Amino acid sequence: MNMNEVHDTVIIGGGPAGLTAGLYAARARMSAVLVEKMGFGGQLLTYEKVDNYPGFPEGVSAFGLGELISAQALKFGLRTRSAEVVGLETEGPTKTVRLADGELHCRTIVIASGASPNKLGAKGESELTGRGVSYCAVCDAPFFREQDVAVIGGGDTAIEEAIYLTKFVKQVYVVHRRDQLRATRVIQEKAAQNPKISLVLSTIVKEIQGGPQGVEGLLLQDRKNENVYQLPVNGAFVFVGIRPNTEFAPVQLEMDSAGFVHTDQEMATSVDGVFAAGDVRVKELRQIVTAVGDGATAAFNAGRYVEAHFH
Repeated sequence: MNMNEVHDTVIIGGGPAGLTAGLYAARARMSAVLVEKMGFGGQLLTYEKVDNYPGFPEGVSAFGLGELISAQALKFGLRTRSAEVVGLETEGPTKTVRLADGELHCRTIVIASGASPNKLGAKGESELTGRGVSYCAVCDAPFFREQDVAVIGGGDTAIEEAIYLTKFVKQVYVVHRRDQLRATRVIQEKAAQNPKISLVLSTIVKEIQGGPQGVEGLLLQDRKNENVYQLPVNGAFVFVGIRPNTEFAPVQLEMDSAGFVHTDQEMATSVDGVFAAGDVRVKELRQIVTAVGDGATAAFNAGRYVEAHFH
């Protein structure tokens, strides 16, 4: 790849939004490069199965879906670069995507860098991460066969991951600070029917306890009576929301207080020629199906921008 070449677009992120943007850009014969620091799939790589993506009535392997989308994008000639983006220079007609090992020049940028799990912030969490504290049930569930674990959180992801964990573990305690779960009704009903799931509501995690061998338990506090007690578990799976991967974004890019990128309905950001798609942007529903729609819209409008300004 010629480092001095000016590409029509550089897409940051290889999840469903980025790959779809790449597919649409390459198919439109745009000069497009997708930059991904890990592997194709993004958040898909942390799930086992997807059962709400149209066209797969029996569900589809999350990894398999990621492979299918990436194969389709590559078939149309999308170029890719394995690298970490460390900064953007967005002034003027030619923009620069600064990488840890070089830079790419382009006319438009599509930010599809996704989001990452929030940390709980409890004592012991960072020390025991990778030794019983996990943020991915699909990745780590097999390590806890026939053991007791806790899932911390009450949204859709937390409850879906709790259900998945029951395939491996003896018991799952769902610890949530509110007095009722936030997960959608159908997911709650599925959890309620599973004898391996116990709800521990109106409860906060004061500390994740353990030692060299890993997690040994949680120190919990009941919010109703302030009682503090221990819950013996061998694993703690944390699902308390997500944060956007926008560390590299320029300060002039308009974001909300959490760092998610504001866009209009054409996926255009506050910076001319810069678009955003998928979980990284301010939106109501963060799902694969909405991410691919965002990616298609962003690439289409990046193409229109290039046509209007450079041809």
